Amino acid sequence: MPSKYALPLHIQISEMLIREIQAGRLVDGQRLEPERVMARRYGIAVGTLRKALSDLTEKGVLVRVQGSGNYVQARMDVDSVYSFYRVELLQGGGLPTAELMSVERMEKPDHLPEFGKSDVAHRIRRIRSLAGIPAVLEEIWLDASYAETLSTCSMSESLYLYYREKLDLWIAKAEDGLTVDPLPDWAPDSFGMAAKAPALLVTRRSVSREGEIAEISHNWINTNVAKYVARMA
Repeated sequence: MPSKYALPLHIQISEMLIREIQAGRLVDGQRLEPERVMARRYGIAVGTLRKALSDLTEKGVLVRVQGSGNYVQARMDVDSVYSFYRVELLQGGGLPTAELMSVERMEKPDHLPEFGKSDVAHRIRRIRSLAGIPAVLEEIWLDASYAETLSTCSMSESLYLYYREKLDLWIAKAEDGLTVDPLPDWAPDSFGMAAKAPALLVTRRSVSREGEIAEISHNWINTNVAKYVARMA
């Protein structure tokens, strides 16, 4: 059953193909399979696939030639939902999805760096999967000045998209720091790693277009299945 937080299906396909292109699994100039073949492989209607391909064309990563087919136009600077998302499967790519574990409003703990205007934050815990494989354990702290409460019913799998559409918060920049840290004891068995096991930890500061640090997140990556990647345009 699809997640209630899932992006529209054609956007999921578009985002998946963008990540395949950026990972080099689809190369510049490559001709995609015929549309009916692609639609059958993804288990979607041809009309849905065509909406995804139109989105890719608008973003400049696909050239559609009448009577010939669809050709990849590889580029790194794509305005996509997951343009800030830097974790991929070991073989590259993988559409991100999220399982929401909890959302709580609380005073900011002392171990967090200073951020935002409020003494209170919303703590969001999720399991992030890539192509259905659990890959990242997330603990996200959003400054409470941006919202009194967060609606889990309308929360997208892309939090940055949710912030933009529901909170009028635009994330313009993300600053990441990498270290190794034990997996927290609240990690569920479904994540596939034991609590306290060493994991790659990415600590992110998400900066709004006004230049304020709006969010701090901790992201523990299961490096048995995924990797952190930063590409230059």
